Amino acid sequence: MNGLYDEFRVALHSVWTRRWLVLAVAWGICILGWLAIASIPNRYDSRARLLVDINEIVPADSQSGPYADRAQIDQIRETLTSARNLEKVAVTTGMLPAGAGEREKAGAVAMLQKNIKVIPQQENIFEITSSIGVGSLSDADNAKLASGVLDSLITVFRDEQLRGGRMTAREGLKFLDAQLADREKALGEVEARRAAFEAKNIGLISSGTGSPGQRIDAARAELGQIETQLAAAQGSLAAANGQMASTPATINVPGMGGVGGGVARQQLAGAQNELSSMRARGLTDAHPDVIALKSQIASLKAMADREGAGGGGGGNAQNPAYATLQAMRAERQATVAALSSRKAQLSADINRITTAQIQNPGVAAEYERINGEYTALKAQSDRLMAQREQVRMRGEVQTETDAIKVELLDPPTKPTSPAAPNRPLFLTLVLFAGIGGGIGVAFGLGQVRTSYATAAKLERASGLPVIGSITEVVTPERHADRKKKLVWLAGGSGALVALFVLLLVAEFVQRGMVA
Repeated sequence: MNGLYDEFRVALHSVWTRRWLVLAVAWGICILGWLAIASIPNRYDSRARLLVDINEIVPADSQSGPYADRAQIDQIRETLTSARNLEKVAVTTGMLPAGAGEREKAGAVAMLQKNIKVIPQQENIFEITSSIGVGSLSDADNAKLASGVLDSLITVFRDEQLRGGRMTAREGLKFLDAQLADREKALGEVEARRAAFEAKNIGLISSGTGSPGQRIDAARAELGQIETQLAAAQGSLAAANGQMASTPATINVPGMGGVGGGVARQQLAGAQNELSSMRARGLTDAHPDVIALKSQIASLKAMADREGAGGGGGGNAQNPAYATLQAMRAERQATVAALSSRKAQLSADINRITTAQIQNPGVAAEYERINGEYTALKAQSDRLMAQREQVRMRGEVQTETDAIKVELLDPPTKPTSPAAPNRPLFLTLVLFAGIGGGIGVAFGLGQVRTSYATAAKLERASGLPVIGSITEVVTPERHADRKKKLVWLAGGSGALVALFVLLLVAEFVQRGMVA
């Protein structure tokens, strides 16, 4: 412990003997440090809060919703500090002189981009901070410029949003019109190619819509239905034939004489009346009911002729039940015939298309390709038309109303004290650094010099015993000289501290002048 105490005393003595060096180094470090701090311009911060509300009367697309609104708000936040807006801010606030070059504009925009921060507080509320510290301006001008930058930025942003929305709608309509014209031209070319291809391959492809494969599938599906209906119709016809086989054509009516022929003629008249009624309803001769009824009328005419020829002297009359069954059978025969004809037609179409595909596979593939190209172009044209109408409506809405409302929640603050640098703290740190630097230089110099402050230290260094030491004898003249130099040392140290206090006072007075 005594050794450590002795070392401390020795170090303190080494520094004290070089006290003028300590004072000189402290003055040098403090002067340089305080000059460096004085060259740093004060930075003043101004803050404002904005509420950005999207008045979306017409949705942007089918996926519009909270996610689309958030994306649009993020886009607004990015465009708030765009280079175009910041250049206008620099011109408005006087940071850029009239006729400034591109290099000066780029420098001003880069400085503003670095010193303007946009921080989202909530989903659609932003805090904007501008930090301005221009060395060529006074503190009052920097403080005024910090709030003026935010005022100008908010004004420019509002104007750009209003003008930009309308410009975007007009540019969007122009672009969509050009795209629609291209699609219409391409559609016309594809239609011409398809018509020329159909005319060239008239015997190989059907004139109906759809590809050959699609037409074959549709024909097979219809053929299945026809076969089911034909089987049912053939079953009904077989049942009618069975019933007719077990039903007599005539019945014996006692005392009737030969008037049976009147029944066939009555049925014939009723059938003809029904045919006239069907034609009056607009049914053509190709209708299945008309075909069946005409077949029934032909049968009834034959029966009426036979009854008229066999005429007058029999007692038998035509069986009404047999005549009804005969008419029913004629109707079912007509249905079977129509279904069989349609089945044969569908089978022939399937065979024809299949044969054409086998013999000319490239024709069908090319035709399908042309149809696919036409379908794709038509879908694109319809989609572009819908988008154009939507853009037009949004443009009208933005013209009549504010699509994006920017509300100033908190106006830009007027800074009264610099945000950076913290000069009182830096001045104090420089003072302590100067004193510490002086002490450190004096102590280091004492370690380098080969001198010994005590006899014990000399004895340890030399390894030889030290008999004794002679104490310094101070004369009155030397004592007075030392006292005078001590006063000078105190004056120099006090002057350094006084300069530090004066700088602090000047700093606070300057802040008060800004306020």
